[in-house]
Amino acid sequence: MAKIRNVAVQMDHVSGISIEGDSTFAMSLEAQARGYNLFHYTPQQLSMRDGRIEAVAEPMILRDVKGDHFELGPQEKIDLSTMDVVLLRQDPPFDMAYITSTHLLERIHPKTLVVNDPAWVRNSPEKIFVTDFPDLMPKTLISRDPKAIAAFRAELGDMILKPLYGNGGAGVFHIKPDDRNMTSLLEMFAQMYREPFIAQEYLSAVRLGDKRIILIDGKPVGAINRVPAEHDSRSNMHVGGRAEHSELTPREEEICARIGPALKERGFILVGIDIIGDKMTEINVTSPTGIREVKKFGGADIASLFWDAVEAKRG
Repeated sequence: MAKIRNVAVQMDHVSGISIEGDSTFAMSLEAQARGYNLFHYTPQQLSMRDGRIEAVAEPMILRDVKGDHFELGPQEKIDLSTMDVVLLRQDPPFDMAYITSTHLLERIHPKTLVVNDPAWVRNSPEKIFVTDFPDLMPKTLISRDPKAIAAFRAELGDMILKPLYGNGGAGVFHIKPDDRNMTSLLEMFAQMYREPFIAQEYLSAVRLGDKRIILIDGKPVGAINRVPAEHDSRSNMHVGGRAEHSELTPREEEICARIGPALKERGFILVGIDIIGDKMTEINVTSPTGIREVKKFGGADIASLFWDAVEAKRG
């Protein structure tokens, strides 16, 4: 098995992360514990020169100490093809900047193992990839046609309207049958986004939680339930959602078994899926979160399982 020595982490700047719930931090801490050398760079420091994929990076040392969690060495330009692994871990939005990163990193993969596979990340937006499994998800319309969205609303009554490439709960609206704001909301969305929007059946089970299940190599390894705040439809933890311990139900195990082969086929090592009630709403392959929360509630050490899988791929 090829030994891993050098790992570059493409992420939002380490100084701005909240270490209590940051999955990239957990993965990087485990890499450091295994003796790997860590190099930190942000997407803005990624370049292509004469066919070489380079980054202005800094050696990184991490500590699990709030307020004193990192130390960066002097900047140096590195050829990413000399790395053993690159972690593609910056947060969305999944925009042209993100897509450009995948085009550049695709040029060094798989000789340098990029996780997740950049070509498949590009081709698997979380709110579109999930539509490969229509029987597992709520009724969904992807469109920017106001008449089509109005007809969808008339059919369902209660619905969710959100940006197709949004993230973190931003721009998610619960449109009730008597809500008179939808026309204005569509006008605002049309000014903000060039892409279609996503309208989706409202699932009342969200009041009991939106479950995040983490899969490694297509197999479920842990879950947390994220319960929305009383006056919010969104369960994302950074907008007030509360995390709690959760086990998988038979239905959730069935969903994981159905999607697992497609995840493995695409080379996705780390994936997070979202389930409300008995329906899957997203398949997150960009920078899934939840690793630290699962361990906090007594679940698996997913960071360790992740690097076990990466080491097996490198073999």
